[in-house]
Amino acid sequence: MGGRVLVTRPEPAASATARRLEAAGFSPIVLPLSRTQPLAVDATALPDHIDAVAVTSANAVRHASAELTAALSARRCFAVGRKTAKAAREAGFRLVTEGPGDAVGLAAMIAAELPVGARIAYLTGRVRLPDFERRLTEAGYRPHVVETYDTCLADQSAETLSVLPKDGSVDAVLLYSAKAAEAFSALAKGDSRLTSTRCLCLSGRVADALQGAQTDRIFVADEPSEEALVALLTAVCGTAS
Repeated sequence: MGGRVLVTRPEPAASATARRLEAAGFSPIVLPLSRTQPLAVDATALPDHIDAVAVTSANAVRHASAELTAALSARRCFAVGRKTAKAAREAGFRLVTEGPGDAVGLAAMIAAELPVGARIAYLTGRVRLPDFERRLTEAGYRPHVVETYDTCLADQSAETLSVLPKDGSVDAVLLYSAKAAEAFSALAKGDSRLTSTRCLCLSGRVADALQGAQTDRIFVADEPSEEALVALLTAVCGTAS
């Protein structure tokens, strides 16, 4: 088998990633360092006229209430990539357009396909990067932000941490968010199993949130997607022989 890899993303995505890593010959250890929780949204507070919906995270549609989804499901939905498009269809959106896999590219796609001034309901998390909204606004669109979920640090009880190996070290950790990077930094302090762990980050922003990790142990994916992160893992740690 390949090396031990700590998977820190929230469930249910963590288990899906673990299965993917097992198939690639790695030994995954599932330890979510953050969790998502739904936020209450008043669907009746939506503007009277919405031209389209945009989603840059599958969690945004998974945590959307049935009332909110019903109010928007007939609108064209622009999803950032394949997994988010799949989640949107499963949630009930009927006309889903799959984007190129990143938020900036999605904004460019919307600008190419919708008239300037179109009002877009942007389903998103409370914790997010500003790039998508800024690009839309600069292009002359009016995004109406609907925060459907929040990301919080997960509790790290002794029972939860028991998944870490009792002997030996963890070869790599996959870090998908700045919050997870902060939590891993705190966890790694004084824990010999994690002091030499290579930190594979979804983006530069995630890498910037690491504290105390040596720079030669920090690696950043070529693009903010799980495919790129797994490819980075294979390049850095190899696979089973």
